Amino acid sequence: MNSDLKKKTAKTMKDKKAFKDEIAERLSPAECENIWRDAHKRLYKMYSEHLDLPKGVAMHTDSFIFPAAAIYLAMKEVDKDMAYDVMKKIMAEKSTKTGQSIAKFCRIPGFKVFFLGMWDSLSHKMFGEAAGFKNIFYPKEKDCFRMDIIQCPYHKYLTEQGCPELNILFCENDEHSYGNLPGLKFSRTKTIGAGDELCDFKMELL
Repeated sequence: MNSDLKKKTAKTMKDKKAFKDEIAERLSPAECENIWRDAHKRLYKMYSEHLDLPKGVAMHTDSFIFPAAAIYLAMKEVDKDMAYDVMKKIMAEKSTKTGQSIAKFCRIPGFKVFFLGMWDSLSHKMFGEAAGFKNIFYPKEKDCFRMDIIQCPYHKYLTEQGCPELNILFCENDEHSYGNLPGLKFSRTKTIGAGDELCDFKMELL
């Protein structure tokens, strides 16, 4: 085994402890440990097979896509329904906490305008072509930011790993993170994860 890759895998899995804790609530200690060992092996394999991904793409695959796929597929070997339920529950809880943190800042005068304004540069960096996405970026508006994602690495790599059904959960993360921000409205009508041709993203001041 590549020692650096082994350390990277161990660190990532440690960061995903919330999933292990939820599995431990549902299964015996032995079953939980077996799943977690399997997930470790799967994640290491995914990392080793994708060593040459561009940095922007790897930012998504290494921290989010591959760990989710590895944990889910390991659970799925034991209980398919439980596997999806655990992923849905923990991902929703994590992104809801993110939303609650942003909501606190939204109560600071001027933050909502700042938050909306940063989306143009942020989206080009994190969700642009260098990160494996293809987008339609609409002209900047004073009180609104809009973009459509027409190609998504989450869809690509989750499908590659045999678990495209996880894609919709990543789409739902946005709803949990941005759907309840005071003074801001997040809107979405389509997602690639749900089988649509694009994901539309709109954030506007109320």
